[in-house]
Amino acid sequence: MAVQKPSKKTKRTPEEKEQFKRQHRQSFRLNDLELQALMKYYKKYKVKNRARFLRETIMGVVLKKFEEDYPTLFDVPTINDIKK
Repeated sequence: MAVQKPSKKTKRTPEEKEQFKRQHRQSFRLNDLELQALMKYYKKYKVKNRARFLRETIMGVVLKKFEEDYPTLFDVPTINDIKK
């Protein structure tokens, strides 16, 4: 779900560099158990860049939800609709 990186041969223009510059900080709090689970995950899967991991994970969920909510021409029935 990550944004494709440009190939090594292509260089970004100054406008593109400015567009992708990360300027906005977001923060959140975890309880002890959540932090412990996250740290265990980092260690088990050898996550080297924690900020990148969190950013890609969160944005993956956001983009997936946008994809699911995208309007379609015909309504596709869900399991819940079929059971009714």
